[in-house]
Amino acid sequence: MASASGQQPLRVMISGGGTGGHIFPAIAIANAVRDRQADTRFLFVGAQGKMEMEKVPAAGFEIEGLPIRGFQRGSIIRNVGLPWRIIRSMLKARGLVRSFDPHVAVGVGGYASGPLLAAAQRMAVPTLIQEQNSYPGKTNIYLSKRVDRICVAYAGMDKYFPKEKLLLTGNPVRQDVVRLAGKRPRGMEHFGLQEGRPVLFITGGSLGARGVNRGIEAALSEFKEAGLQVIWQTGSTYLEQARSAVARLDYQDCKVLEFVTKMDLAYAVADLVVSRAGAISVSELGLVQKPAILVPLPTAAEDHQTHNARALTDRGAAILVRDADAVKELGPTVLRTILDQVALDDLRNAIASMGANNAAEVIAAEVIRLGQGKQLNERIEHRA
Repeated sequence: MASASGQQPLRVMISGGGTGGHIFPAIAIANAVRDRQADTRFLFVGAQGKMEMEKVPAAGFEIEGLPIRGFQRGSIIRNVGLPWRIIRSMLKARGLVRSFDPHVAVGVGGYASGPLLAAAQRMAVPTLIQEQNSYPGKTNIYLSKRVDRICVAYAGMDKYFPKEKLLLTGNPVRQDVVRLAGKRPRGMEHFGLQEGRPVLFITGGSLGARGVNRGIEAALSEFKEAGLQVIWQTGSTYLEQARSAVARLDYQDCKVLEFVTKMDLAYAVADLVVSRAGAISVSELGLVQKPAILVPLPTAAEDHQTHNARALTDRGAAILVRDADAVKELGPTVLRTILDQVALDDLRNAIASMGANNAAEVIAAEVIRLGQGKQLNERIEHRA
């Protein structure tokens, strides 16, 4: 239905997913667009069987799934059907673009982003990429040749993308997660912690982190002896092993959780955070201004997590521990840092300068600008 001015509501397609690091920024962008233009219509496009197919509808948006998936390392047989999946995904993406007829298409990374944006570009739909990492994936580099705008989280990305298309925005984050004012007392109560003793928060992201978990387990006795209070988010696959290790030590101040639903409260109480180096985790740490030890996921595409971590560690804004060294080095690094107030203050001051708090709003403005350009062209063509 047209507005009072006769203009059709803006139609926006957003594609990507696979992990919370792609899904939550996509939802944040959509919400920011909707805040500016409440009648905007959205269609998300994800990968069938991935977590976006659940998270996006839960956030109130419609989603379609493509049969796309990534290359399965270590098994030729499991990749036999991959070319057919790619062809089917490209055909379905083309059909979705044709039927939804978007004014603008946005890619946030993930398997589905490539086919959808490629289809949109071929059908003359304005496109925008939100590149979250300091080292971009091959798909975004390929798409950048024809994309209209590239929103990036790190400076110096003209090494990979056309400089004239770049806009430095930071990464969109969940605002409820990074607003910590006044939440520390509630967080201490929520997790059953006591004031006056250091708090360590370990998070492996939405899927957990085996390397991080093994490093923490190896250091539990030292943590207990040092009097650390610990919030340990393990993910599902390591949960029982972590619980057993904590029970053997009778370490009552170590709280083992499969998933932390109240991330804001965990950040609010943490004196030090151990985390993977996914783009959104790094962005959240900058906004909440928490000292951090980063353990990059070694199997991440193009090793982008190591690049993300080094964007901070090169500026003294975080400490890097390699996943392969976590069992030996993570525990000692935690103790050396969390018991040194000067080191904590230095890390906090350095990372505070790297947070960008209005990324979703800036990106939303670009999405609307591109979409309105398409709307204007449609009206001109209609009158002609």
